[in-house]
Amino acid sequence: MTRTADAVTPLAVALLSGGLDSAVAAASVVADGRDLHTLAIDYGQRCHAEFHAAHAVSASLGALTHRVVRVDLRALGGSALTSDVAVPKGRNDHEIGAGVPVTYVPARNTVLLSIALGLAEVVGAEELVIGANALDYSGYPDCRGPYLRAFEELAQLATAAGTERGVRFRVRAPLLDMSKADIVRHGLALGVPLSATMSCYDPLEQSGEWLHCGECDSCALRRRGFREAAAEDPTRYAPELGAGHGAGGAG
Repeated sequence: MTRTADAVTPLAVALLSGGLDSAVAAASVVADGRDLHTLAIDYGQRCHAEFHAAHAVSASLGALTHRVVRVDLRALGGSALTSDVAVPKGRNDHEIGAGVPVTYVPARNTVLLSIALGLAEVVGAEELVIGANALDYSGYPDCRGPYLRAFEELAQLATAAGTERGVRFRVRAPLLDMSKADIVRHGLALGVPLSATMSCYDPLEQSGEWLHCGECDSCALRRRGFREAAAEDPTRYAPELGAGHGAGGAG
């Protein structure tokens, strides 16, 4: 399906993992007046709970379509998210920010953005939306501004839309320079259902419900974000963390 020539509302394709950042990034471009197609990628990550979260967030944003595309990066391995390497737990802020962590998935954002680019050509979108954040994930080379700008140049050269019709694809990363607290505040202001999002690298299933482990890097950043934003944290954490982690100031 291609977009008709008389369409006037700008279209965007948003990568929607089901996590906090991607949900708020997608909501930001909707607030900017874009119609949205959302895309979740099953790349062989540890947990599939985030796909339910992505579907719920997509529906709440009124996306035109939501797709799940499977690309098995477990065949490559090289990451704690796509192999049997243990997910780091209990690290402090200094440890989280030091170097490239084992949760980095080799070339993941290049793979994901390439699939989003393909969908953008199909539906006639000119914007790709990603929840990349260079502050919390400074150790991830594919969450930095220079990489995203370079991908825009690649998109221009690698597509029929770019080479034949002069389409200039834009990679939107509205959260790139925000702190996690800023992201929480922005999400609340936009009405994003933050309770529906799943950020955990290693969630636990209990009585049919997926809980955040509360101890991985992503959970630590999420908890800190709610705490520093002085916002109630609706996240369901594993009970062994003790009472109080799921509400009223846990970040």
